[in-house]
Amino acid sequence: MMTQVDKDLHHRVTAAFEQHFGQQPAHVIRAPGRVNLIGEHTDYNDGFVLPCAIGPSTMVAISGRNDGQVHVLATDFDDATDLFDLKDIRSSAHGWANYVRGMVDAVQKAEFELQGANLAIAGNIPKGAGLSSSASLEVAVGQAMLALSGTDIDRTKLAQIAQAAECDFVGTKCGIMDQLISAQGKAGHALLIDCRSLSLTDAPVPAELAIMIVHSGVSRGLVEGHYNERRRQCEAAAKAMGVAALRDADMAMLAAAKLDPVTHSRARHVISENQRTVEAASALEKGDLQRLGTLMAESHQSMRDDFEITVPAIDRLVDVLQKAIGNEGGARMTGGGFGGACVAVMPASRIPDVRAAVERGYQTPEGAKPMIMVETAGPGVRVMD
Repeated sequence: MMTQVDKDLHHRVTAAFEQHFGQQPAHVIRAPGRVNLIGEHTDYNDGFVLPCAIGPSTMVAISGRNDGQVHVLATDFDDATDLFDLKDIRSSAHGWANYVRGMVDAVQKAEFELQGANLAIAGNIPKGAGLSSSASLEVAVGQAMLALSGTDIDRTKLAQIAQAAECDFVGTKCGIMDQLISAQGKAGHALLIDCRSLSLTDAPVPAELAIMIVHSGVSRGLVEGHYNERRRQCEAAAKAMGVAALRDADMAMLAAAKLDPVTHSRARHVISENQRTVEAASALEKGDLQRLGTLMAESHQSMRDDFEITVPAIDRLVDVLQKAIGNEGGARMTGGGFGGACVAVMPASRIPDVRAAVERGYQTPEGAKPMIMVETAGPGVRVMD
């Protein structure tokens, strides 16, 4: 059953499709954004993450073409358009188009046969918030192209193809988390993801628990930022300790390694974050909000001091959230860093007080009230029609 927000987005994307292409779409696909409760920069280190799918999503309306071309309408970019041929997919000067082109290219390289298509794309995931609008777009486009050809695909395989698109075509050397939770999300649950084996363990999010997402108003860009640099530092630390990935290292190994101070700090964050993430999944399952809050606070401190990916505005926002929540939950930055959103977990009864405290105690760099979203854990990608 669609929420009203989904109904509105569905109407917007289908109306845009019909107006631009002069026909009704064959399918409409929805892929959600995500929020990561804990486990930052651990995914590409073969570690653990604890995300859940959220309500904001990307929808793709699609119909077939017989000429091997893909025509794209991006309603969220002033109805910008793109056109490319399935047999000659090259990088575009328009950043948004590369996520579409890259996904189609990656699906074909995974040896799935595709036909030409008309696509209209619309979304309501705040851009630059660290809620994985890019992964949502990739997963939605991939599922749409495969649905058009009548091809079933394992959702984990779909996520792996989407990750390849972002790494190899877009140029962000990301881990698997964002694409996997968009593909495999489960209503009412966060998922503890083992990013090496890709095993998924349910972590129930009860109805009486609220997930609040607050956008700091500081937009971020992972390709333009320091994401790839952090990944290189982690790989250097793993190599120095003689392990395949930081997932395999522990604090004793780190203490014995002769790393420069910066690389040492980067590795310390990842090793400790993996431990926190596994423990946080257990705390969530037990309903131990106090322990979960402590782990979230420690995670934020580690991102700030060891991984150095927070910014002053984010730190202020987390402080406001944590003081308002007290010991009934926790708050931390979520996403790749250098801006974006913070996530907080608390009893649903605390929402009005925490919302008021944020609106009273925090302004965006432009002096505006921050965007506040209260979310529940939702399902992964699905065909809407």
